[in-house]
Amino acid sequence: MTAQSPQEYFRLLLLTVVGQAYTAAGYQLQERPAQWNGGLFRFSRPLTPPLTGFIEYQLLAYTDTIWASRNPSRFRVTLTRTDQSTPQLPSTHPAFARRDLSALVVQDFNVAILPSAEYWWTFANTDELGKALAEAGHLVIGFAIPWLAGDLLPPSA
Repeated sequence: MTAQSPQEYFRLLLLTVVGQAYTAAGYQLQERPAQWNGGLFRFSRPLTPPLTGFIEYQLLAYTDTIWASRNPSRFRVTLTRTDQSTPQLPSTHPAFARRDLSALVVQDFNVAILPSAEYWWTFANTDELGKALAEAGHLVIGFAIPWLAGDLLPPSA
């Protein structure tokens, strides 16, 4: 049996922790093994045409034990609502929006559940990764998915 890469392990835990909830909300993990190898995991869902919602997890995995002891692995979550086929393409659509999950929660909704608006979830082991994915997943379900759909607007909007 071959050892799993950090990216494969992250994907497995990501799907275990949030996969069922995201599927219930209509989001599917895009089959992009090359992106997965680079640490990018993208869920997408068609919204009101021509828009698509994207939830992206960007993983920075540190496997060298000396480096990892000083810099735990980390991930962040970026949200995009766009009329383009991929969230990186520019859009002039009036409903286009891109936001990090932490900024959406802390700045836009004024919920001080995270230390900052530029937050990366960190982990050094499986237990910490599971807890970090669960925390981020709860925020995605509670804030990001309704925000992407246009059903939940920040108080300032």
